[in-house]
Amino acid sequence: MKRRELLTTSAKAGAGLLILPSGLRAGPNAPSNKLNIAMIGTWGRANAHFGVASKENIVALCDVDEEHLAGPAKKYPKAKTYVDWRKCLEQKDIDAVICCTTDHTHAFIANWAMNRGMHVYMEKPLADSAEEARVVRATYLKNKDKLATQVGTQRHANGNFARIRELIKDGAIGELKEAHAWGNRRLGRKGYPPAAGDPPKHLHYDLWIGPAPFHPYNPEYFKGGSGANCLQWNMYWDFGTGQVGDMGSHTMDLVWNVIDAAHPTSAEAEGDPYNPEVTPVKLRATFENPANNWRPAIKVSWHQGGAMPEPPVEQAFRGIGHGALFTGSKGWLVSDFGSHAIIPKDAPRDTRVNRKGVKGGFHFQGEWINACKGDLKTSCDFDYGALLIEEMLLGLVAYRAGEKIAYDGKTGRIPDNSKAEAFLKKEYRKGWTLNG
Repeated sequence: MKRRELLTTSAKAGAGLLILPSGLRAGPNAPSNKLNIAMIGTWGRANAHFGVASKENIVALCDVDEEHLAGPAKKYPKAKTYVDWRKCLEQKDIDAVICCTTDHTHAFIANWAMNRGMHVYMEKPLADSAEEARVVRATYLKNKDKLATQVGTQRHANGNFARIRELIKDGAIGELKEAHAWGNRRLGRKGYPPAAGDPPKHLHYDLWIGPAPFHPYNPEYFKGGSGANCLQWNMYWDFGTGQVGDMGSHTMDLVWNVIDAAHPTSAEAEGDPYNPEVTPVKLRATFENPANNWRPAIKVSWHQGGAMPEPPVEQAFRGIGHGALFTGSKGWLVSDFGSHAIIPKDAPRDTRVNRKGVKGGFHFQGEWINACKGDLKTSCDFDYGALLIEEMLLGLVAYRAGEKIAYDGKTGRIPDNSKAEAFLKKEYRKGWTLNG
């Protein structure tokens, strides 16, 4: 029996003990039932994962910056170290991968790891193009009976997510008509920074570029503290998708968790004048999502950088920088990550809105660890997460094309619109393959 299969079988045994081939006795939390984890990306968001990962076996560490590798390598001396994630994923004893790399490598690492039978926790965004999202989802669906996956939208663990879903499905605002999500972050750039010196010796810059078209080194890409460095590069088209993939992944999750949607049938968007190098600061994208077994067809909208939905009452959005609004036949529900309020349809414009917080939740990373050893079920697997980011990225396709697009979710095509279809995928450097 392969080691990964043995781990799952052991966990499913619950509190009982198994006799392993080695003769050791193992329950779900026994030392011999620990996952062998590879940490790909050992700085920034990785610092939020070392705690839970250290309770397992950290057997591999990978980062393009050797200075970022040095500290973890000292703390986990038995772990093998790499600067190239492709070589890391060839290590035979890896059961699971936690990935905290640059956005433009996420879909690559997810696919390569799943193709090698590894469980994957992938920081958001799961993909940088609609095509990448579809490839990741297809790979996961082929392996869903063997692998546990989780997209790093960790706010999903807050009890408020489950509560607003429950309220809306129970009819607290009547029949659902439309939904909105928004984020207020504004980070503008003019274009890719020019060449400025040589990369430091400890930084493997060509591997940092990875599959993206080459851009010369500039230290601007590497400013920002741990956990915030992504704000130095994710607004450039070749390295990220701006706020659509960044806070958009988190905030649209409030809506996605409620509406049980698949692919939209259309997308349209407007925002800042198009810049071929930089994603927009201000953007409004609207999608038409078909009816399902509990709600009619609805429009879903994403707003960022100053674009906002119309508030149902004057103070509806007070204090909410990143939030969601659900419109129903009997009223509205407004929410941020940790609280919500219901506003009746007949509420006066000057109504004071008092949001309720929700206690409780679960350990998001822990859910994935347990799923790797047990039933493989997580809240934000690569089916759920890929559909969410695919819809969001279609908003950027419509924005770049400058027109409303009709989308065929079965084929991943935009019929009779070659201009828009060109934005469904990305160009990769020679030697890099998405589904290796």
